[in-house]
Amino acid sequence: MATIIAPSILSADFAHLADEIKKVTDAGAEYVHVDVMDGTFVPEITIGAGVVKSLRKVTDAVLDVHLMVEHPETQLESFAQAGADIITFHVEATRHPHRVIQKIHELGCKAGVALNPGTSLSAVEELIEEADMILIMTVNPGYGGQKFIESMLGKIHMLYHMIEEMETECDIEVDGGINAQTSVDVREAGANILVAGSAVYGAADVAQAIKNIRGKEIFHHHHEDDDE
Repeated sequence: MATIIAPSILSADFAHLADEIKKVTDAGAEYVHVDVMDGTFVPEITIGAGVVKSLRKVTDAVLDVHLMVEHPETQLESFAQAGADIITFHVEATRHPHRVIQKIHELGCKAGVALNPGTSLSAVEELIEEADMILIMTVNPGYGGQKFIESMLGKIHMLYHMIEEMETECDIEVDGGINAQTSVDVREAGANILVAGSAVYGAADVAQAIKNIRGKEIFHHHHEDDDE
């Protein structure tokens, strides 16, 4: 599966967002990861649907909107109307995740479900068949520039096997501390969409940085009788 790179605008210069997005999409990024924070679910406050609407006018890239907000069900419509392609909500932030997925689909968007590092995969097991994407946070959400939590690699790998066993299609996105080094491990574990912030926006050569994070294609071997 080809790796998709989703630079996070959290690390971009907010005074020049259109240019910053053009810079990463010209450099080969397929997705633009939009970090929406409400100051309650996570400590910081970032941006709302109005900004997504403005970004939609300046890019054809997939707008990958990550809602780090309480009560995501109240926000879905405004982000869908603003032009989000994917809306990801946190399983910890709602009591009815299944219903939220259905609502996102009704609004014509792809649905992603995000998990904090401290949340077990069992929280999304029942949602994998419905969701288009599961987002494994490899840092605790709320700030850019944090260090990758190594113990999340096992979680990514377990999720990869769960999806395989269900014989369903579901992307695995990772977000937090992704750079050219950590990218190798998360791709080997089974992730195919990588969110990167400072590793892209902080680079002197953005195209090269994206290339380095994308890395070489990894082929996962499917063994029926694997004795792992």
